[in-house]
Amino acid sequence: MLCLLAWPWWLQAQDSDAGAQAAVETTGGYLQRMDSDGDGRISLAEYQAWMGYGFTRMDRDGDGLLSAAELPGGRGRPITLAAHQAQIAQRFARQDADGDGFLSARELAAPPR
Repeated sequence: MLCLLAWPWWLQAQDSDAGAQAAVETTGGYLQRMDSDGDGRISLAEYQAWMGYGFTRMDRDGDGLLSAAELPGGRGRPITLAAHQAQIAQRFARQDADGDGFLSARELAAPPR
């Protein structure tokens, strides 16, 4: 199964739209860009918005479904936006080591759990 949370395609999708969400290279940069309310931590909604950007860019027909043709390489199992957001929520929950419902810079920088 294609993992839509893999960093390389996600960053590539961001790089393709120069003015939108430019790629960043440091944990602090990721935190700052994801933290839309400026509170120094990342909520699930902020994480899903940031991580879902690639899905939105790839969903060329805007139907909320990435068809095989819209996936990298033009193949793979289709995935809905809801299923993608559920995957992101699962990743968020695993990264939220202290279980407070937010990602700190330390949790964000930690290797995927």
